[in-house]
Amino acid sequence: MFLGHFAVGFAAKRAAPRISLGWLLAAPLLLDLLWPIFVLLGWERVSVVPGDTAFTPLRFDAYPISHSLLTAAGWAALFGAACWTACRDRRGAIVVAVGVLSHWICDAIVHRPDLPVYPGGPLVGLGVWNSVPATIALEVTAFVTGAVIYARTAGPRDRVARLAWGGLLVFLAATFLASAFGPPPPSAQAVAAVTLVAWAFPLWAWWLDRPRSAAPAGGRA
Repeated sequence: MFLGHFAVGFAAKRAAPRISLGWLLAAPLLLDLLWPIFVLLGWERVSVVPGDTAFTPLRFDAYPISHSLLTAAGWAALFGAACWTACRDRRGAIVVAVGVLSHWICDAIVHRPDLPVYPGGPLVGLGVWNSVPATIALEVTAFVTGAVIYARTAGPRDRVARLAWGGLLVFLAATFLASAFGPPPPSAQAVAAVTLVAWAFPLWAWWLDRPRSAAPAGGRA
């Protein structure tokens, strides 16, 4: 899943209005932020196999450190603790931790059975990626819903914020369409290298959230 992870981060602003969108977006993206590093280090493996599923040519051969349910829970605890240390907002830290864990749940919906429950354990996946129309409908619906929730929770306060917000949405949509309908990547290493660009999204979100005002949605827990 791609847009769906962003949808979770956007929607989380309603549950944790005191937490920067940078944290909230980094949380559901975290496993995919770690994954290309582990691939480039040789700790995890991915192959380019056109036709492996209808939607993506990527075959995820092994990613037990970044994408098993057990390790995802560990990353969630660590990232939630980091958020608590930085922000001192218990409610926000819990939302961030849940956001990290949501990545595995979202992926389990779209992936074929390749997500390990624990390293070396059984593999799960409902396989929505086997249908291009179903994948697009799911991703777009989630993305629009998350974007609307965020916009209503922390509306643009000035023209710069509106342009930055609109630019982020357009860029994400274009990236999704390019990955869905573009040619297969040349190699697994190229996939991992390009995916490192995802580290820019939480920074963009952090900058975007600075000039925006969050509507009251509960106090600090």
